Amino acid sequence: MTAAIKVLLVDDQALLRSAFRVLVDSEPDMRVVGEAADGTQAVEVARTERPDVVLMDIRMPGTDGLTATRMISADPDLADVRVVMLTTFEVDEYVVQSLRAGASGFLGKGAEPDELLNAIRIAAGGEALLSPAATKGLIATFLAQSANGADAGPGAAVYSERLAALTGREREVLVLVAGGLSNDEIAERLVVSPLTVKTHVNRAMAKLGARDRAQLVVIAYESGLVRPRVE
Repeated sequence: MTAAIKVLLVDDQALLRSAFRVLVDSEPDMRVVGEAADGTQAVEVARTERPDVVLMDIRMPGTDGLTATRMISADPDLADVRVVMLTTFEVDEYVVQSLRAGASGFLGKGAEPDELLNAIRIAAGGEALLSPAATKGLIATFLAQSANGADAGPGAAVYSERLAALTGREREVLVLVAGGLSNDEIAERLVVSPLTVKTHVNRAMAKLGARDRAQLVVIAYESGLVRPRVE
């Protein structure tokens, strides 16, 4: 028997948290270990309960989800906690900021129940909850805007030394990850096994100091390895 995925629900709407709780607790492989109505409570509960996944609303009174995600990501004791941001709209102006802050991905509040449950499982497994469309379109768009002066990220200089440590194959895999391809799709493209791809991804994450796959996507764009473009 594998341990159930521990989930923390963070939203200022009690009714929505209750609905999420019923849904999550109905699954045999996951359970809710806590709830929070704002970011400050979220961090406190995360430190107490050590959830595997936090479903975090971006916009909340007081400490918002973005700040809370940044605090969780900065805490070495919470290194294994994965945050999935919940947005009112699929295209949200704070998505890239959330990924920079350490979120593993994002999901619209209007998602179907199966999508939400799948998102929890994906995040708990260490994968990035980023669809190819989101990766190619949304993230590229906002990073392009950042490059024009709005909340720019660290930039190429910060990552140049780390990127230099990547092997040619790791760099190639990083570009494909940033393109929104799954490990299986990358394996097919490079004619290698998915396990080999996973090894390259893990090594790239270690060398670049990325928490997970979502961080690799942001680093690939902000370092200039992949150029933002709007499709």
